[in-house]
Amino acid sequence: MEIKTTRRGIALAKDDIIAAGDIGAALGLLTRLPIPVDGTWAAARGARAAWAWPLAGLTLALIAGLAGSLAHALGLPPALNAALILALLIILSGAMHEDGLADSLDGLWGGWDRTRRLAIMKDSHIGTYGVIGLCLTLLMRWQAIVLLIREDLLWAGLIGTGMLSRAAMVGVMWALPGARDSGLGHGVGRPQGQTTLLAIGLSALTVILLPGLPALAMLLICGLVTLGWASIARARIGGQTGDILGATQQLTEVGLLLTLTASLT
Repeated sequence: MEIKTTRRGIALAKDDIIAAGDIGAALGLLTRLPIPVDGTWAAARGARAAWAWPLAGLTLALIAGLAGSLAHALGLPPALNAALILALLIILSGAMHEDGLADSLDGLWGGWDRTRRLAIMKDSHIGTYGVIGLCLTLLMRWQAIVLLIREDLLWAGLIGTGMLSRAAMVGVMWALPGARDSGLGHGVGRPQGQTTLLAIGLSALTVILLPGLPALAMLLICGLVTLGWASIARARIGGQTGDILGATQQLTEVGLLLTLTASLT
């Protein structure tokens, strides 16, 4: 479909299951890459563009994988190479998922009721739960990437985990109502079932086709982690927010990396 800026063009884009600009909208939302995006058109698409969120993960994985391969060819040790790759992934995404994880952990476990939990999640300060969560997840991600480099599975591992973890975000956004009547998550809206299935199917098919990955185990763990985290969010704040979605990406990525590295031993 051709992207149009007229009122009629925006209406058409809003109704289509897939539109040409969805990939750009996904990259503009989930990365810090200099992607030109028509804000009015992207706002009209909203959650319909979420099917392309896994492609944002694919893009970051390809950039980080290329950097890691070049660093490896230049003789950088796996531990330092993994740190470089991890730093690049964080920079390219603007650390928005890490921020969501820290805010979610502080809010869900630092507040005594729904109102207080949401208030803590909105606070820009980071607390004990957030610091501990970030330290542990960063450590696990770094160590897993070290092993992927040593086992020559860096590209497949980054692509598989990057795509599936962002598909999990779409699943949570579809399954849970918004916990707030404002914010990024509320503004994007909730995806329809077709959009969610497309995001999940695209990611699952990629993982199945990539060589060397324990596809069934990764799909199972991704589903379990997503379901568990969504259940916690529903119980504690009654739905999802942008922070909850960011934490979904981080937690499923860690679960997928652990599953993948466990298959290597």
